[in-house]
Amino acid sequence: MTAQSTPADGPPPTGIPPTGNPPTGPLPTGISPTVLPPTGDPLRAWADRTSCVQGGDLAFHLTGAAGAAVRVRVTDAVSEQTRLTATVHAPDWTLAVPEEWPSSLYRATFDVPLENRPTTDEAEHEVWFAVRAALTGTAAPSRILVSIPFATWRAYTHAGQPHRGLYYSEQPYRAARVSFASPGGGPPPERWEEGLLRWLPEAGYQVDYCSGLDLHNGDELLSHYRLLVVNGHDEYWSMEMRDSVENFARRGGNVAFFAANTAWWQMRLEDDGRTMVCHRDAVTDPMTAIDPRRTTVEWSSAPVDRPENSMTGLSFRRGAGAWGEGMAVMGKEAYTVRFADHWAFAGTGLTDGEPFARGALGYETDACALEWTDGVPRATGVDGTPGSFVVLATADLRHWREYGQGGAATMGVFRLGAGTVFNAGTINWGSVLADDPVADRITRNVLDRLSGAAPGDGWDTAGTPDEVRALAACESVLFGADTRDRLLCREVSGQNLPWRPVGHAPGVRALASAREAAGGLPLELYAATEDGRLLRRDPVPTPVPGADGEEWTQVGQVPPGTTGLALCDAGIFAVTPHDDTLHYLSALALDEPWQVLGDAGGAVALTTLSCRLWAVTADGRLRTRLPAGPSDGPVAFADAGTPGPPPHPRTTLAAHAGVLYATAPGAPLRVCGGPALPSR
Repeated sequence: MTAQSTPADGPPPTGIPPTGNPPTGPLPTGISPTVLPPTGDPLRAWADRTSCVQGGDLAFHLTGAAGAAVRVRVTDAVSEQTRLTATVHAPDWTLAVPEEWPSSLYRATFDVPLENRPTTDEAEHEVWFAVRAALTGTAAPSRILVSIPFATWRAYTHAGQPHRGLYYSEQPYRAARVSFASPGGGPPPERWEEGLLRWLPEAGYQVDYCSGLDLHNGDELLSHYRLLVVNGHDEYWSMEMRDSVENFARRGGNVAFFAANTAWWQMRLEDDGRTMVCHRDAVTDPMTAIDPRRTTVEWSSAPVDRPENSMTGLSFRRGAGAWGEGMAVMGKEAYTVRFADHWAFAGTGLTDGEPFARGALGYETDACALEWTDGVPRATGVDGTPGSFVVLATADLRHWREYGQGGAATMGVFRLGAGTVFNAGTINWGSVLADDPVADRITRNVLDRLSGAAPGDGWDTAGTPDEVRALAACESVLFGADTRDRLLCREVSGQNLPWRPVGHAPGVRALASAREAAGGLPLELYAATEDGRLLRRDPVPTPVPGADGEEWTQVGQVPPGTTGLALCDAGIFAVTPHDDTLHYLSALALDEPWQVLGDAGGAVALTTLSCRLWAVTADGRLRTRLPAGPSDGPVAFADAGTPGPPPHPRTTLAAHAGVLYATAPGAPLRVCGGPALPSR
């Protein structure tokens, strides 16, 4: 879509002043020509595009006016404020959008006096469009951009009418291509997007708006914002739309899906963005033989094979749908909390297992494949959901089979590159915001955190408080040793999974493991004990008694007072807080004496991430340095570009796959998905 249209030639249309504020209220007196009774077809209208920038022009086209005067009223559809009333003439009219009009969703309503309009015309005398903010420099007026799903609105227009609508899939005469430059294409009767749009200004949020089609090659537009909000029912996405949104997140932008059935169909845009193509069938789509990536089928289907889960975390494939008279079931359903300690639930007062947001589920929901451990769900990833996905809430909707599609609903959050993606997993989320304080609070938490208005400290809760005092990760398993001398394990994940006892860890004060085998050494779990022993065992989540009946083998000594241990490139590093010293020992010569490398920078815990040492201090600083050995000369710790976890004198630290984990006795497990190097 082009950013602006070319200004119309000639003077402004009747009733539109060339400069200054547009008229509002009733039609101005003295400017309406003689009213003629309408003849012929009913009045229909459409615009060249679905959005326009502040200060730009948007061309409208009218048919069926039969020479009569046409009244137009342009309304801000979010605030319901009338922005302009005027009298115009068919067949063309260009709206000069004033720079002072707020970015919003607008509705232009065209009427002919005395016209007897059919009741089945799908409001073809109304034209909906978004006004985008005029962006200058690098910052937008708002940190939040809300996308309006014009593609889905257009897809549902003329549903079931041969050769006019994309619906329904089973009908042999449905259209494979529809034009945005044609009458209709406004929101469906249920208006799934309206609840959130109305709530945003009432809740005090200043947001900008765009058409979903503006996300097609939308990298530049998105670069001005911190958060993209996808709302309601946004079912049709082009490859370029999806690429832009995924690139936005990977570069550090955030996305909030208060939606479902999202990106279900791939569509293509042709005719400079004015035509949407969606065969919904790889056999009939000629693109299948030319560029299979662009075939207009479900994103998860062959030959595209690009499940939407990788962008949204969820999919309607495992979701539920209630259609027709069955839609009444929506008011009966509620989510169940699965991770009440997560930041998304802050201030709600909810606990795990409690229901919330009754009435918000439907008419379609999205979900992902889950497995359960002691009542805690975890995304398996078999359907394309990213491994970082954290399940916040679930709903069992298998009984919806009676109303359409049985399945589930899932709410969750995950990392996508440097960005964060939240997904509410339901089309109907906005409908309860005005009356449900819990849904209100969750929505505020998401918007505030992901827009940067109330950013977190970089560390997210990943478990309930426990007594773990030593951590290490090896072979995708997180091991812990607790104050009861137990060896525990759980999956390395941001999910609030329970610890599982798998053995003994007598007196273990620190744990460590190499990222990969080095110097001929196998991957093993090392431990430092309170009485100065260096122990080693296989890194398996089961008891491993040796020939002498002991799980651990003593392989040496550690410096007295060791609280942190790390392995890197066949070297073992230890910290002793009482004298603030960093020590080194070759893992290939465990009988050699430890060597002092210098001060430990206040470290009480140590781990290795991406071939660097990372440390946490008692006062909560996160520090890092290269793992230089004795022959490399002195290397100092420096404060990382990310804050550390909450201060605790007995913090412990581990790392896996680019992520840091930290905990302390009596504290929850925390995860940092994006530790940053010191600023230069």
